Amino acid sequence: MAKNFEDMTEVDLAYQILTDSGKDNPIHYKDLILEILNKKNKLLQNEAAAISEVYTMINMDSRFQYKGEGKWGLSEWDPPEVKKRGAARAKIEKLDEE
Repeated sequence: MAKNFEDMTEVDLAYQILTDSGKDNPIHYKDLILEILNKKNKLLQNEAAAISEVYTMINMDSRFQYKGEGKWGLSEWDPPEVKKRGAARAKIEKLDEE
């Protein structure tokens, strides 16, 4: 079934594109955003402003994670750090002792 990309939000489309690219393939932000704009058939008056707007949306959405060198991936690609779970468990154990 073909997806109607024009009805999707930019961030949902970014999520779909990154999901399709796979865990080992983060995408450079400019390539990702240009693909989003292309799939949405958006006419651009100012490409830089459109890139900035979509980049801001991706940056504010916790589903996305900056991977370095201008590339973005999905937060779900990397499991939470073991340290964070260990710290939370230590806090719970300390509370239980009190």
